[in-house]
Amino acid sequence: MTIKELFAPSDMTVGKPWEKIVIFTIPMLIGNIAQQLYNTVDSIVIGKYVGDNALAAVGSASPILNLLLVLFVGISVGAGVMVSQYFGARQREELSMTIGNCVTLTAISSLIIMFLGAVLSRPLLEMLHTPDSIIDWCTSYLVILMVGCMGSAYYNIFCGILRGLGDSISALIYLLVATVLNIILDIVFVSRFQMGVAGVAYATVIAQAVSAILCFWKLLRMTDIFDFKFRHLKMKKKYTLEIIRLGLPSGITQAIFSMAMVIVQSLTNSFGEMVIAANVIIMRVDGFAMMPNFSFGTAMTTYAGQNVGAQRMDRVEQGARQGTAIALGTSAAITLLILIFGKNLMAIFTNTSELVNLSANMMKILAVGYLAMAITQSLSGVMRGAGDTMTPMWISMITTVVIRVPLAYGLAFLTRTPELPNGRYQVLWISLLVCWCMGALLTMFFYKKGNWKKKALTANTNA
Repeated sequence: MTIKELFAPSDMTVGKPWEKIVIFTIPMLIGNIAQQLYNTVDSIVIGKYVGDNALAAVGSASPILNLLLVLFVGISVGAGVMVSQYFGARQREELSMTIGNCVTLTAISSLIIMFLGAVLSRPLLEMLHTPDSIIDWCTSYLVILMVGCMGSAYYNIFCGILRGLGDSISALIYLLVATVLNIILDIVFVSRFQMGVAGVAYATVIAQAVSAILCFWKLLRMTDIFDFKFRHLKMKKKYTLEIIRLGLPSGITQAIFSMAMVIVQSLTNSFGEMVIAANVIIMRVDGFAMMPNFSFGTAMTTYAGQNVGAQRMDRVEQGARQGTAIALGTSAAITLLILIFGKNLMAIFTNTSELVNLSANMMKILAVGYLAMAITQSLSGVMRGAGDTMTPMWISMITTVVIRVPLAYGLAFLTRTPELPNGRYQVLWISLLVCWCMGALLTMFFYKKGNWKKKALTANTNA
């Protein structure tokens, strides 16, 4: 394979399904791991150079950050589904209009988020009873990231487009460049200039802007696949509504998940700074552990989208079986590593032995859940790629709103004692494990039911 072929879009409608999925997934997995490094390096630098309270501040801000960024998730998913299906169906004009409309929608969404982030950050933190000792740090961190969100927005949208075209290599390269830059700026801003929590926020904003510019430069050069002209930037009802129709359920899914995290964060805050800091560490390790599942899920979306566009439903089902099996094997290996090396992983983030032990013990509760998430992400990816973004949304709503949040608060209430007036903190992670397992069962049921096979976008479009 030549360098030019490596960076070229990949046609996933031909060749061995498992091979196409794995080849596409590997660079994306590396890229997702690199992206996770943004948050992880922030946590390491803050924990080592500023302290555990500052680490807790970054963690308390994260659920609100995710909640305010759901618009971009929706646009990215809608773009990825449409791009993959139009690319598979070889519909150049539809592909061009989709990409152009995504660029415009992202600009509008960014301006909305910048305003909301600046205005709502502190009120939301106060509503969640964020401890007074960390609320100023939380507010500073959130406001900087929100006001500078355009880089992150465009990077995620452009990555969604590139992946829809089967190009997972370019996004990886640009992200690695940005990750290295983020690490350097983190260290310089925090350790050299003593900028604290604000320093890691500025480092992230700058690095994300760089990755967005590099992705845009790549797309501008892909003139053999689509056109990028001013008329394509003008919002057209057909394409804008289709992006929203396909992306909104995923955006709502992320919003539901983020809202649940915000609600659960309020419960987490009630257990004090030590549990808050432990939760930060767990979520950072969890972010890495979950990356293969998310990567396979995105790969399955692109794979299913292209093959549905090409009217190859037999390949879709074959790829679903093979991709899910590989995802399960990968998650099994990760689960084993967490169980064996848990304490070593936690010690990277803090020098406090009590915090290391607390985090490691709680991580063991979640470990088995990664097998369930492998099934959920892979099969949900297939359904989204086929154009059915509603079913994964409903599954997420049920498992998160109906199961996780009530279970967490219910168990906390039932485990209250005079010594533990807020209940046992373990319920935070037990409820999450139950949520993941129920999600896997529901996803398998609806995949087998097969309604997603009737949602192809290109079936109603003239080739």
